[in-house]
Order: sequence, then C-alpha cells, then structure tokens
Amino acid sequence: MKVTIRELVPEDAADLLNLQYRLDEESAFMLLEPGERQTGIKQAEDMIRSFASAENSVLIGAAASGRFAGFLSVRGGSARRNRHSANIVTGILKEFQGMGLGSALFKELEKWAKETGIIRLELTVMVHNERALALYTKNGFEIEGIKKKSLKVEGNWVDEYYMSRIFPDGTEVL
Repeated sequence: MKVTIRELVPEDAADLLNLQYRLDEESAFMLLEPGERQTGIKQAEDMIRSFASAENSVLIGAAASGRFAGFLSVRGGSARRNRHSANIVTGILKEFQGMGLGSALFKELEKWAKETGIIRLELTVMVHNERALALYTKNGFEIEGIKKKSLKVEGNWVDEYYMSRIFPDGTEVL
C-alpha cells in the first residue's frame, strides 16, 4: 500500500468533506454526530485557505493507494502569548487504521512543528479511545489532566484526557 502525506489545498475540499462526513458516521470518537456537520464545499475550501494562510496552522491529508483516508489539522494560537502552541484534531477511516497512516501523519506533524517553531502541541481524547491513546503516546504526547463529563456520547457522559507534547525551544537545558 502506497501512502501519501501532504498539506491540503483548496482543490481537496470535496475529498476532505467526504472524509469528515464518513468519520462522523463511522466513529463515535469524533466531535460531531452523524447529520450534525453542515459544511459545504465552499466552506471547506475557505477553511483550507485559512489554515494555509496562518503561519502556525496546517491541514495535512493522508491517502492510501490513491484514496483519501485520513487527516490531521493543527490550529495555532492567534495571540502573541499562545502562538507557540497548536491544537490538533485527527481522524482516520476505520478501514485504514492500523496501517501506519497515523504514524505517518504524526511524523509529518513533528517535522512541520520543528520547522514552524511550535513548542506545544495539544489535544483532547476520550479516555476509552485506546487506539488513539496508543498513537499519541507513541508519538511523545503525555496526559496532563482529565476533562470530566466533557462530552455526552450516545446518552453517556465521557471524560477526555488533555494531552500535550512539548518540544525544546532552545532555551531549555536538556
């Protein structure tokens, strides 16, 4: 299986949108429930442009054997005090999980973060999402805390972990 990892461009809007709608349907680990996403092609194009125009944000796609299979979005802080920090959202279709796409996305993320000067990457993950927790931990993320009753999924309260990865910024003693 040939894997391609690259930054998304506005022409990828339809593929990204289709992927997000599929993830909403097949995974209870994503934020939006089926039918809740109201994004259209134009909005997806605009979103991709906004990521591309920000110095500390990126939207990365993963294709497997030519099929769009996953994404990783990184949205950097907009104030001077948090520009060094970025929030991550990722999703990979079930049929492509366990094939190294997540690791490939995070390898590209690490390269991008170091080139961009990002010091802190952060995310939240449902405490029972073992597959994602393993991926994040493998890629240097640590649990910082628990966000209790963070979400209500299928009628049940779900806690989330706050996780982060901190890169040395050149001023730290290693």
